[in-house]
Amino acid sequence: MLNKSLHTEIEIKKGEFFVRNGQQNYRIGQCLKGVLRGFTQNNEGEEITTHFFMENDLISGNYIPNIPATMNIQALEDCLISVANYKEVLSSVNTNNELTNIVFNHFQKLNKQNNSRIEALITGDALTKYNWFLSEFPNLLNRIPHYYIAGFLGVTPTQLSRTRKKLSQQM
Repeated sequence: MLNKSLHTEIEIKKGEFFVRNGQQNYRIGQCLKGVLRGFTQNNEGEEITTHFFMENDLISGNYIPNIPATMNIQALEDCLISVANYKEVLSSVNTNNELTNIVFNHFQKLNKQNNSRIEALITGDALTKYNWFLSEFPNLLNRIPHYYIAGFLGVTPTQLSRTRKKLSQQM
C-alpha cells in the first residue's frame, strides 16, 4: 500500500485473528512480517485451511469490500500488517496507476495460486500436491505446523509424513 494516508500498521500476535468468518469485510492488508492462514469450517466443525498469507501478500476476508468475510484469517506467527480501508483503496485504484498495478499483480498472483492449487487437488496424488506446495510456498515449510499443510493439500498428516519421507529418500 503506497499512499501512507490510506494505511496504518498493526501488529497481530500469533493465534489472533485479522478477521473472522461473517465479520464485515471493511479492510484490506498487506503482510509486512509473519504468516497467516485463511480457513473455514466444514459441516462437522473441522477447520479447512484454504490460504496461506506471508510477507508482501494482500490479506482480506474476501475480495469484495463491505460484505461479510467468507473465511477466518489467523496469525500463525506474530505479524506486522499494513491495513487500509478497502473501499478507499479501491476508489484510489482508478486514480493511482502504481496502486492499480500493485492490486492487479496481487490479484493475479492469488488467482494463479488458486487455479494451480485446484488443479493439484483434483488431479494430483499426495506427492504431486506436496511438490506443488514446495514450489508455490518454498519459505513456509519450516514456519508453519505440518498439519496445516496437510489440511491445505487435502491429505492427512500421516499421508504428508509418508510423502515427505518418500521424497527425502528420492533425493
